[in-house]
Amino acid sequence: MTLPRAFYDRPTLQVATELIGKVLVHRSADGTTAGAIVEVEAYIGEEDPACHAAPGPTARNQPLYGPPGFAYVYLNYGIHNLFNVITERAGQPAAVLIRALEPLDGLALMQRRRAADRGGGTIPDHELCRGPGSLARAMGITLDRNRSDLCRRRLCLEERGIVYHDVAWSARIGISAGAEHLWRCYVAGNRAVSGKKSPRLDPPRRASTFA
Repeated sequence: MTLPRAFYDRPTLQVATELIGKVLVHRSADGTTAGAIVEVEAYIGEEDPACHAAPGPTARNQPLYGPPGFAYVYLNYGIHNLFNVITERAGQPAAVLIRALEPLDGLALMQRRRAADRGGGTIPDHELCRGPGSLARAMGITLDRNRSDLCRRRLCLEERGIVYHDVAWSARIGISAGAEHLWRCYVAGNRAVSGKKSPRLDPPRRASTFA
C-alpha cells in the first residue's frame, strides 16, 4: 500500500521514526527497484543550520516549503543525487533524508547501475543502497525525480509490514553545524546502515521545531 499524504503531514521526527521499515519503490523504464528503509536523517526548519532552508527560501530549496509527500532530490558536491521526503505542512520547511535501504526487489538492476563504482565488480547486496548517494544511484533516482509526488506509483513509499525492533538515534553524519541534534534514526546492527555504528541514544524529545 502506498503511503498517503497524511503520513508525511506530521512532525518531522515522528515521520522519520515511522519511515524505518517502509519500502522505497522506483518504477522506471529500466525496471522496478525497491528497498526497506533502515537509516534516515531529519532536517527541520530555517533554525536548523544543516537544513537547506537555513538561508531562507531559494530557487533550489523551494520544494522544502511546499506540501508534504513530495520528493526533494538535489545534487551533493556535484557528484551524488540525494533523495529526501518533504514533511510538515506547506510553508514549514522540513524533510527527511533517506540514507540507506535493505534491498528487496530489482537487485540485478541495482548491480548494473552500481557497476561503475567498482569497475564492474559485484557489490555485496547489503552495500548496494548503503549511503544516500549509493542509494540514489542503485535506485535510479536522478534530478528529474525532484518534486515527484510520492503518493503516486512511479516513485513512492509503501507499507509492506516490515518491522525492525532495534532502532537507535544519533547525531547526523557528515555535518559540522547542527551536529548537536540527535536526528539520525537507524536500525542498530543492520549491515546496510551507512557510516559509523554510533552508540545508542534516547529518541529526541521534541517532535518538531515548529509551534
